[in-house]
Amino acid sequence: MNNLTMALSLAKQRILVAPLPALVRSFAAKPAAAASKKKKLGKLGPIMEKKVIPVETDATKLVNYVCGSNYLKSGEDIKLKPDSEYPEWLWTLNTERIIPLDELDPNSKQYWRRLRKLALRRNNQLSKLKKF
Repeated sequence: MNNLTMALSLAKQRILVAPLPALVRSFAAKPAAAASKKKKLGKLGPIMEKKVIPVETDATKLVNYVCGSNYLKSGEDIKLKPDSEYPEWLWTLNTERIIPLDELDPNSKQYWRRLRKLALRRNNQLSKLKKF
């Protein structure tokens, strides 16, 4: 009996000193500091931070130049010319509103492109309603 009690006491000491392998975590925990520096993930991946684009406020530059036309690091924006140097069709472009389909000429290319675009939109909306 003496040997049995000694074996049991040794077993108790091992259990108390060394935890069971099933209870020990075998993976490293993420440090809290690294998680806060990382960008948050949305449904489609990391969320992009918005870039603040400087806006030109100088009135003389806004009147004489096409602001934002220079996309290179060196150089400057395009200088505006007098109206007489631009083609006549430029001043007849429709910038006010989209012309409805009823007002377009059925013999024009613009009419048929708009009709095709509307039909594609309608078909896409109808295909969303179908159940598989």
